[in-house]
Amino acid sequence: MTAVAASWLPLSPGERSVAIEVLLAGPLSRTELARRLDLSAGSLTRLTKPLIESGLLVEVPEAGGPAETRQGRPSQPLDVVAESRSFIGFKITDDMVYGVVTTLRSEIVARCDRPVTSHEPAGVVDLLGEMAEELADRHPRLAGIGIGVGGLVEDRAVVGESPFLGWRDVPLAELVQERTGLPVVVENDVAALVEAETWFGAGRGLDRFVVLTIGAGIGYGLVLGGKRVPYAEEDRGFGRHWIINPDGPLTPDGERGSAVSLLTIPNIRYQIRAATGREHSYEEILGLAVEGEPMCARVVDEAAVALGTLVAHIANFAMPQKILLAGEGVGLMGVAGNTVEDTVRARRHPLATPVELETRVSDFHDWARGAAVLAIQVLVLGAADV
Repeated sequence: MTAVAASWLPLSPGERSVAIEVLLAGPLSRTELARRLDLSAGSLTRLTKPLIESGLLVEVPEAGGPAETRQGRPSQPLDVVAESRSFIGFKITDDMVYGVVTTLRSEIVARCDRPVTSHEPAGVVDLLGEMAEELADRHPRLAGIGIGVGGLVEDRAVVGESPFLGWRDVPLAELVQERTGLPVVVENDVAALVEAETWFGAGRGLDRFVVLTIGAGIGYGLVLGGKRVPYAEEDRGFGRHWIINPDGPLTPDGERGSAVSLLTIPNIRYQIRAATGREHSYEEILGLAVEGEPMCARVVDEAAVALGTLVAHIANFAMPQKILLAGEGVGLMGVAGNTVEDTVRARRHPLATPVELETRVSDFHDWARGAAVLAIQVLVLGAADV
């Protein structure tokens, strides 16, 4: 595949600020946009002109009421042209690649999933290339590719370490760009999901926001001042050494009674298998707990207490306005949500301001969408500091 990325001219810092503000909050009148960015009318005109000429911004009819008047002439609100470019997002797991195509505002318009038959980097790159070709046939105005990987990602380009894939120091962005001809950005999958939720989802407009994911592992993302806080230990076993109950279960992953030991799907399944000698899926364990099967009920209750304790600790120290629980493991909330909420209250000061807790059972397309948002941020808008 040899593709030519559909992009705009490089944006200046001022143009970038205007474009991002309209993207996240538009449509916006010029008066409101100038107020938000503390710009004069003349400066705003100078910055918006090339954005309109390039097709990134467009004037739209004002909803209800006449257009505002600026310098004696009517002026219509500005908005982004969401369908003007498309973006591919990939989420790589140990056995599947989940792909999506999104608009500039991250709406998913197509999906494409393929099984991973080899963990060799060359094989995965070929698979990504084939999927990109298939998606490009249906969506020719592609501006770039974002890839989310569980593991340590360096410089948004190199997979430094991925335990799920067994990779070390794989220059994934370079390899996929050579294969597809499109610009590529790679990021830790949890970080990508946090960026997507901060810009377009549950954390939009919030100053302090947390994403906590539960599934094969535990992921954590913190947003302060509206921006994600990067940290060196990202996805190097968050929760593996966060001890919830020193007398809790000892499992193959994590210290005894750690958040990972108590909460992750593989370890919950391990506990049931060790106690009963039988294999059960996570969904079966939750269902058996509802039916009152003693061992499943006990393990699920311990997991719920662990989750409530973890949420309370995060609320006490980070003081977020909202915590989003996401991932394939949050079905726990549907079974033992009352226990989680009771534990949160018990672990916090009685006068503490309640933290909004939003639960979303995410599939892997949500994670792929997060990777596409990284492509929007970095490759198109040049928001290198996100």
